[in-house]
Amino acid sequence: MIDPQLLRILVALVGILVFVALNALALVYAERKIAGHVQRRPGPYEVGPHGILQPLVDGLKLMGKQLTTPKDADPVIFWLAPIMCFMPVALCMLPIPFGPNLVALKLDLGIVLILAFAGFGVLSLCLAGWGSNNKWSLLGAARSVAQNVAYEIPLLLSVLSVAFMTGSLDLATISAGQGALPWQWNALLNPLGFIIYFICALAETNRAPFDLPEAESELTAGFHTEYSGMGFGLFFMAEYANMVVVCSVATVLFLGGWNGPFAPGWWWFLLKMYALIFLIIQIRWTYPRVRFDQLLNLCWRWLVPLALVNLVYVTVIVKL
Repeated sequence: MIDPQLLRILVALVGILVFVALNALALVYAERKIAGHVQRRPGPYEVGPHGILQPLVDGLKLMGKQLTTPKDADPVIFWLAPIMCFMPVALCMLPIPFGPNLVALKLDLGIVLILAFAGFGVLSLCLAGWGSNNKWSLLGAARSVAQNVAYEIPLLLSVLSVAFMTGSLDLATISAGQGALPWQWNALLNPLGFIIYFICALAETNRAPFDLPEAESELTAGFHTEYSGMGFGLFFMAEYANMVVVCSVATVLFLGGWNGPFAPGWWWFLLKMYALIFLIIQIRWTYPRVRFDQLLNLCWRWLVPLALVNLVYVTVIVKL
């Protein structure tokens, strides 16, 4: 007989994979439409009403493309990279509480599990650039490692400040400890921590203005230059899935999680999460890409000291 907890996790993983696929289609359409309106053009418009079927057609086109391995590339590392990039995403979503009773895996250390598996994304980009035998891919991989290692430090410090405030690393406990009204959220009680977390989330997901690992004007396409078909598609889906993960964690840590009046908890959670995702998309089409030295200087000269000061401040306030 199958253990009920194991069965629940397996069902949740299937549901998460379906959600990730549908979410990618929706966000691709939303991003292209937002980009179009920011640039005073309609965006996708021909395939389906207002171009709503365009992401589906693009996905089918990717699945139909031939998978090619570059000459002199390491085939094992080359094809392991996109799989490693995509698979940890589902595990990262297991401990996220979308509602009071809507969580796949209840853990006292849920935030630790997410941070642990998130590191596989960096490793996968490193393998993609190294295994491709392409100088542009290798440069993109090196940038990705330097960027993610740097920005993980202030991100962890901002998360730690919330853990000190709530006395827990359980995401459900952190959500339950905040109220339904905005002034009861950690974003207002710890605004500097929220700002630091959001900036680091942009860098960790390689989103503009911090998309240096795949800077088209400098590196062709960066770490995924040599990928075609669903090899590229897995990187693409993983990027949008990682946006969901970082925005979900931000919703739990800083925006009250599922708490809200007059509606079910999961409705409020998704509303807050997608509001952050649309903000990330808007930033991409509003601000130019920074230089790599500016990106690292922002982290080491500003975010790390500010995150340390914020952590000490929160610790003193909690102690008093």
